[in-house]
Amino acid sequence: MNSASQSPLFILNDFTVLLETDHPDFETVRNRLNRFADLVKSPPHIHTYKITPLSLWNAMACGWRPGEMIDFLTNYSKFGIPSSVRNELLKITDKYGLLQLEQRDGALLLLSKSPALLNELMSYPSLSALFGERIDPQAVEVRPSSRGKVKQELIHLGYPLEDRAGFHQGESLALDWRDKLSDGRTFELRDYQAEAVEAFYREGSTHGGSGVLILPCGAGKTIIGIAAVCKLQCATLILTPNVSSVKQWKREIMEKTTLDESMIGEYDGTTKLVKPVTIATYQILTHRRSKEDEFRHMKLFKERDWGLIIYDEVHLLPAPIFRVTADIQATRRLGLTATLVREDGCEKEVYSLIGPKRYDVPWKQLEKQGWIAQVECKELLVDLPRESIKLYKETGARSQMRVAAENPRKMEVAAKLLVKHKGEPTLVIGQYLEQLRKFADYLQAPLICGTMPHEEREKLYQQFREGLLPVLVVSKVANFAVDLPDASVAIQVSGSFGSRQEEAQRLGRILRPKPGRNKSYFYSIVSKGTKEQEFALNRQLFLIEQGYQYSLIEGEWEGQEVEV
Repeated sequence: MNSASQSPLFILNDFTVLLETDHPDFETVRNRLNRFADLVKSPPHIHTYKITPLSLWNAMACGWRPGEMIDFLTNYSKFGIPSSVRNELLKITDKYGLLQLEQRDGALLLLSKSPALLNELMSYPSLSALFGERIDPQAVEVRPSSRGKVKQELIHLGYPLEDRAGFHQGESLALDWRDKLSDGRTFELRDYQAEAVEAFYREGSTHGGSGVLILPCGAGKTIIGIAAVCKLQCATLILTPNVSSVKQWKREIMEKTTLDESMIGEYDGTTKLVKPVTIATYQILTHRRSKEDEFRHMKLFKERDWGLIIYDEVHLLPAPIFRVTADIQATRRLGLTATLVREDGCEKEVYSLIGPKRYDVPWKQLEKQGWIAQVECKELLVDLPRESIKLYKETGARSQMRVAAENPRKMEVAAKLLVKHKGEPTLVIGQYLEQLRKFADYLQAPLICGTMPHEEREKLYQQFREGLLPVLVVSKVANFAVDLPDASVAIQVSGSFGSRQEEAQRLGRILRPKPGRNKSYFYSIVSKGTKEQEFALNRQLFLIEQGYQYSLIEGEWEGQEVEV
């Protein structure tokens, strides 16, 4: 262990933690700090983290104890932990487990270790209407229909509620893994996949069976979801971002389990079959004719006696589905995602209504084990042409971002990257359709976007998988749950401002393990000295937190080879 003066952490009174990136223990410290702190910014020499109540409670849900966090911070801090931070950390973590929901003699009870705290909570107008009779100094009845609402209100008041009230089994469903796949291979869960399922299930304990599992794209989150269904043996509703992911879930279930196709229903814009396993899109559930109209398809939550609801890409969960989820807390809930980052700041809603983080495996750990590809991340800075500079200076802030994103010089760079990676399956990914149409014409590659019928998309995806199409230009419809395992190069030409989740999802398109060197390449082409470059720094935060490094490449690209 280093002496205190040689340690890499500075801990500030406001729960900010600074980490020196050139310290020899940087990777070890970062990987452990990530467990209970959030990366805020990452300039070259010092990374800035923030410890929050939610980050602490999620860490505790994954097994971290306050003493472990304090010991870690003490061991790696240059100047120790300020007493105010230590005391506040203990105060925050003491709240975890202080309140519990339990079933007792057919009644749903809120239990508190502190009668004074329960008195205080019962005085809040937002909570009092949700309570029934006071049973004793440490217990009050909760109306069964208010189980989710109580959890929401308490988390916003700063009290995480441990839900031990249990779940109903739901409609039974018999299924198992196939002995052999269609190609003759045997199938078994990878170690980390089995660990994730057990972390969710908690061996059938009454307070297990709800929560979020965080794994990289390409790590087999769909397989983990199917394993949860096999474990629970119950009717399951699976909610996904798009029709492509509906098809992917169905393919995986049919290929790897004994469940017959007649037991699997698709529920989307064109097909509405409700079966013991039903796969639906968020889009169809939140569809309505007008803002005044009802969400007609939300009835799907009550169409069968579901024993499990799986929220795929839970970081995308729309607000209306949060509201429905508050009413179904007696049903087991599993959230799957590569990142809990929500651009709308609703992480507390995920925690209270889906459940806390149960499992989180570092991306680099799976990379070292060969389960996902090694990725080189490079940001290529390109100057705006003279005519674009004039337009950029004359327009408003939001329009400046688009002018920078649609820099025409990016097409030349992309073309040179395709030459460099000739023969490697490549995705050119962007935000703006007009820009992508120009790229598709310039690169002579097909464009996949939201207006393209699903059947046409699937045909192009299949040709890409078979190697008949080496390059696809794709809009944000390909950000999520598109199964393109051979893609090894991604060229990002524009994005959603500073979206960290989008950056992670786009890199995820090329993370599936590859034969041979098991290596992929992620390029982000950015207009130099513009707002796009500023937003790129924020976009990269989550991936830097996972251990990825971006090489910054500058230069005039016209007439040059792209030596990256």
